Order: sequence, then C-alpha cells, then structure tokens
Amino acid sequence: MLTREQNIFLAKKTFVELVYNTAYIEGCNVTFPQTQTIIDGAVVNGVSVDDIQTVLNLRDAWRYCIETIDEELTLEYICKINEFVSRNESLQWGALRNGRVGVGDYIPSVPEKKKVLKELERIRKVEDPVERALEYFAYGCKQQLFWDGNKRTSTIVASKILIGAGEGILTIGKDHAEEFNTALNNWYLKDELSPLKDCLGKCIKTLEL
Repeated sequence: MLTREQNIFLAKKTFVELVYNTAYIEGCNVTFPQTQTIIDGAVVNGVSVDDIQTVLNLRDAWRYCIETIDEELTLEYICKINEFVSRNESLQWGALRNGRVGVGDYIPSVPEKKKVLKELERIRKVEDPVERALEYFAYGCKQQLFWDGNKRTSTIVASKILIGAGEGILTIGKDHAEEFNTALNNWYLKDELSPLKDCLGKCIKTLEL
C-alpha cells in the first residue's frame, strides 16, 4: 500500500499513460507520442479533431481528479468529471442522462437521481477501497449514467477512490483491452461481475517500492 502522497506522485509521473490508456479503451486513434504532444498543447498532424478533443478532455479530467483527490465523492463530483470528459462530445455533459441509449444489445434504464444517490451511498459503505472502486466502475458503466464518456468517467472516479486510499490507479492498457471488453460485455448482457473485477484488478497500477 502507498501513502496518499506516493499515489499522487505516481499519478503525476504516469499522467500521459493514464490519458493515453483511457483514450485507447474508447477507441481513440492516437499514439503515445501524439498523446504527449496534444497534452503539451502543440500541433499534431494526422489525428482527427474528435480524437484531439477526446485527449484534451481526458487531460483536463485527470488533472482535475488529481488536484481534488481529497474532495468527497458525491454525485456532483462525478458529474463534474463527466463534464470534463464529455465536453463538446455528447448531447449533454456533466448531467445525468435523461433519455434512452443502447450499448450493443444492452439497453440500460434511464437513471433516476434518487436511485443513483442510493446506489452511491451503498458503494461508499464498501469498506475495502479496491472493492469500492471496482463496485463504482461496474455500476457507472452498466447504468450508463451519462450520454457519453461512461467508461472514461468510471475509470477516473474509480482511480480517485484508489488514489485517496493509496491503492494505486486504474489504467486499462492494450495488454488487457480484449479481456476487458469481453468481461464488460458479459457484465452488460449476463450480469457476470467477477470476470470484470478480476480483469480490473490486473489493471491497477502501483509503485514498485
């Protein structure tokens, strides 16, 4: 287990990797060097405007997460992360979805604020911070709380929980992408949660002390 300070150091040290991996699982077509260039605010050729927007949004969302690690995890905070993540990318950002969406064959219900708050309260009471982070990720993705950016928002919120407890950072890279996508799809369609949590557990990055 890390100290909170060590975990924040790790997040800052691996910042480009965090942005790159979070963009990658969303299907963003950028290389690691291009991600670094975009984060630095320089001009990069051969990358779509949409992909550049995704990277810039993730840069700002991860930065906000690291700077506010001590803030309480409320619905308002989660909406703020989504506001950064989905800015100029979705129908509405930073607010709960109020219409129907589908993820392949999976169609989640429209989120009701009262039920969301109740579920967040349940998750907050999970004693083990790693389990709490994974429970949030699973819930945030399956409920599709927002019009867009649910995986990205859930990744960053789960990481906030982990960093605050000195338990590392959730970052799903290429090595686990296929396993992750299969496990997430099975969680959507078959309610199989254990394989998803097993995969996510492998994606928690810590310092080699």
